[in-house]
Amino acid sequence: QVQLVESGGGLVQAGGSLRLSCAASGGGFSINTMNWYRQAPGKQRELVATVSAGGSTNYADSVKGRFTISRDNAKNTVNLQMNSLKPEDGGVYYCNANRFGVEYWGKGTLVTVSS
Repeated sequence: QVQLVESGGGLVQAGGSLRLSCAASGGGFSINTMNWYRQAPGKQRELVATVSAGGSTNYADSVKGRFTISRDNAKNTVNLQMNSLKPEDGGVYYCNANRFGVEYWGKGTLVTVSS
């Protein structure tokens, strides 16, 4: 069983930066595809960024060039560096682990971007 705990959310002004972290436990971290999702009020949860077990990354078009996902397999963590934040980036950010089709979720961390 994989447990995921997010941290780093908060209130930031538009144009600012935040760094989210997700700590994983339960073993096997290095084989997981790790994802960050977000959900704004009244909207569906959307995939923001992905890092594969091999380190390949993908981003939603809306965050390309501003967000960077990274993983540290030695520390069992995945981070999301968010720069040039916009009010529409606000929402609850969830860490997700996908292990051979089985998904695990954290409880989320709230990001609020003021204009």
